[in-house]
Amino acid sequence: MGKDVIIACDFESAEKTFAFLDKFTEEKPFVKIGMELFYAEGPSIVREIKKRGHKIFLDLKLHDIPNTVKKSMSVLSKLDVDMTNLHAAGTVEMMKAALEGLTRDDGTRPLLIAVTQLTSTSEERMQNELLINASINDTIVKYAENTKLAGLDGVVCSPLEAGMVKEACGKEFITVTPGVRFADGDVGDQVRITTPEKAKEIGSDYIVVGRPITQADDPVEAYRRCVREFVD
Repeated sequence: MGKDVIIACDFESAEKTFAFLDKFTEEKPFVKIGMELFYAEGPSIVREIKKRGHKIFLDLKLHDIPNTVKKSMSVLSKLDVDMTNLHAAGTVEMMKAALEGLTRDDGTRPLLIAVTQLTSTSEERMQNELLINASINDTIVKYAENTKLAGLDGVVCSPLEAGMVKEACGKEFITVTPGVRFADGDVGDQVRITTPEKAKEIGSDYIVVGRPITQADDPVEAYRRCVREFVD
């Protein structure tokens, strides 16, 4: 499994998304479609971006009762995305149901990964607001172990936890890591972050990069810089 850079296309409309993607005349970057764009444009945006030749990570973070998640994943499996996700906090039973729903009749399915803790969540917030008394590292590793137990492919975690997750779940267990910023860039609203180069060292398989690319003066060059630092 090769490493890859996934661009977070967190735009509010198809028009803005395609204006951004049209800048890429040589590459076909792996893109993430999140809630904002999916809720604005619906499944058609997924089909159109796929038709253009991009791999897609559909980032909707499902979290509901097992039966609802199973049925929802069954619908999403028809969109031919390459990766999708849910919240590990939904329990092992929910994750198993999701996997069942996502698997097509011919046995194929997108990669399915689970969110451990959002990169905007600090240990203090987790303990004070969510009443989770374990450390954030222990919580993330436990959630990752539950994800592996359920049969999923990997987790979304911050780059700072990718090494711990690999140690607990094995090197084949995928780590998809947002919270990546260039060393000379703005950190935004995320608190557990690192650089593409450091994420590579730690053991991330995929980095998800949004604003450092989408809001760059030259998004194509920013993307290429990410690839140089993380993949090459």
